[in-house]
Amino acid sequence: MAEIKDPENTILIELKDGTVTIELLADVAPAHAGRMKELARAGAYDNVVFHRVIDGFMAQTGDVANGNTENDFDIRRAGTGGSDLPDLPAEFSKIPHDRGTLGAARSSSPNSANSQFFINFADNHFLNGQYTVYGRVTSGMEHVDAIARGEPPASPDKMLSVKVAADA
Repeated sequence: MAEIKDPENTILIELKDGTVTIELLADVAPAHAGRMKELARAGAYDNVVFHRVIDGFMAQTGDVANGNTENDFDIRRAGTGGSDLPDLPAEFSKIPHDRGTLGAARSSSPNSANSQFFINFADNHFLNGQYTVYGRVTSGMEHVDAIARGEPPASPDKMLSVKVAADA
C-alpha cells in the first residue's frame, strides 16, 4: 500500500482481491471529493456492485440506491440511481482522464453527478473536459484490473467496504 499523505482525503476501497487506495483531489473538485467522503462515512458504498465494466475503458460503480447487494438487489436496475443527496455541479479541470483516475459518472446533463463514479483502465483523454476528475488510484490498481467485465457483469464484483483513511 502506498504511503498515505492526507488521510482525510484518501479513500480505501476493499475489493475481493485487496485494497485500492485513492487520493481525492479535494483542491480540484471539492464538492465531488466531499460527496465521496460523506457517502463513505455513511457506509452507503459498502456492498455496491461494479455494474458497468468495459475492458480497456473503465469500471463503473457507486449506485447506492440500486447497486447494494445487501438490499433489494436487481442487477438490471444497478446503474440507474444515486443517493438521496442533490446532484453536483460539474467541476471540470485540466486533469486528464489517465489510467487510474476517478471520474464522476453522470447522465447527459453535466451537472447530474451524484454518487456513481468510474475508474479508468486506460488513458481516456476523449473524456477530458466532459466528466469531473476527482481522484486517482495510488495503490491497488491491479485489483481494479481484476474486476469482472460486463454491462452488467454476469457475476459482478462489489466494493466490500469504502472508508476514509482518517477513519480506518
